[in-house]
Amino acid sequence: MNGGDYAYIWQAIDWPNWRFDLAELAGPMAEVSRAQGLLLGRLADVGLALRNQASLVALTEDVVRTSEIEGERLDVASVRSSIARRLGVDIGAPAPVDRHVEGVVEMVLDATAHCHEPLSRERLFGWHAALFPAGYSGLSRIKVGGWRDDASGPMQVVSGPAGRQQVHFEAPPADRLEAETRLFLDWLNGASNEPPLIRAGLGHLWFVTLHPFDDGNGRIARAIGDLLLARADGSPQRFYSLSAQIQRRRKAYYDILERTQKRSMDVTEWLAWFFDTLHRAVDQAQHTLDTVLVKASFWRRWAATPLNERQVKLLNRLLDGFEGKLTTGKWAAIARCSPDTALRDINDLIARGVLRKTEAGGRSTSYELNDLPESLRP
Repeated sequence: MNGGDYAYIWQAIDWPNWRFDLAELAGPMAEVSRAQGLLLGRLADVGLALRNQASLVALTEDVVRTSEIEGERLDVASVRSSIARRLGVDIGAPAPVDRHVEGVVEMVLDATAHCHEPLSRERLFGWHAALFPAGYSGLSRIKVGGWRDDASGPMQVVSGPAGRQQVHFEAPPADRLEAETRLFLDWLNGASNEPPLIRAGLGHLWFVTLHPFDDGNGRIARAIGDLLLARADGSPQRFYSLSAQIQRRRKAYYDILERTQKRSMDVTEWLAWFFDTLHRAVDQAQHTLDTVLVKASFWRRWAATPLNERQVKLLNRLLDGFEGKLTTGKWAAIARCSPDTALRDINDLIARGVLRKTEAGGRSTSYELNDLPESLRP
């Protein structure tokens, strides 16, 4: 163990005096800032409507992926509808939205849209209550809107089957949470000489270490990271999703958190990982912006073409990144029509030059947009 005579960093004598090698982190921070500048420069030139569309895509991915990291799958269409309504973005026929989706969306949007407001315990309790509107996590009743009490034992992060579980982390005892969270919130809301991007990485790590709730700690920690990133960007509007990039590197995320928790208060390695992941997220946002611009260009080109509601719906699905190949059967299932109607819709779009058949034929016949750039094809 590198951290001295203790198991976890919150037990260190110098907790929570974070240390890091600023000289080692200066290069990665500069690269992230440059990537952010390039992205924001492009967004400044595209107009408000397209910026809102890019923000809708990023926020939808953020909400969906932050839940996926915890093994929970949300309906993408429901999430998108919930966010679009709040942003005032027209997406056509909205999908039904349940209380749970609304709760996650409310937390993510409150963290970013109101990033400059102080973060208080009451605000955190509100986020937690929004995540668990029924007071349950799965089948287990949990304490909602308040710090955990450890009535059933210490808060631990474990894996493996019952009886052979491996403990990856144990959080501070519940009787320390009032003092610990007060110290954390004073730091987060106070003035600091730390670079803003470092504060985002530290805020994420610090809250995960406290693990003050019965459940939802990871999602709230990532929301706090997003709040601090929004402050660092100087804008509450989000165009990239750190949670989506973390989900793509989920195992590495848990590995680096576990290593960091069991070492000293020097968290340079965690911050380097955080900056690398953030850089990847910003680069991915460039691809998202490409998709938004292609979609806008597509609809400008075909604006005068008479299309029915089913055709518009499926074309938008293709433009948003349709998974797999579009077949007549999939068209019929998504549009809720007969295979014959689906084939007529498709043939009409082929005749107009909107769609084309892919090279595979027979039972493998599928269709794709006729003028979509190769870089954006599935």
